[in-house]
Amino acid sequence: MEGTYTIVLADGTRLEGLKRNGTNYISETPILDTAFFENNCSPMHIMGGEKDELIEHGELTLLSIESDGCHIAFRSIPESEIREAKIRSDIDYLAMMTNIDLGEG
Repeated sequence: MEGTYTIVLADGTRLEGLKRNGTNYISETPILDTAFFENNCSPMHIMGGEKDELIEHGELTLLSIESDGCHIAFRSIPESEIREAKIRSDIDYLAMMTNIDLGEG
């Protein structure tokens, strides 16, 4: 857990002075609401450590208040999931426009 990290979210918000423990970033300032990250992790720039990292499509996977601070973690969304969501959205749109009930499942 060496050095500090800065995460710049899509809207330009900077989370600074973060420590890292494995894949978690730890903030001494509590972040109490996951809504802070909704639609705000694509793209996301992580600076610090040995190299800077740009995550084109990310999402929050963990927000937890612990004794040593607020733990946050992210994941990079694979292109296959992005394509699948787009296809599903297109199918749902076509079904709505043609008044077809796809049912559940």
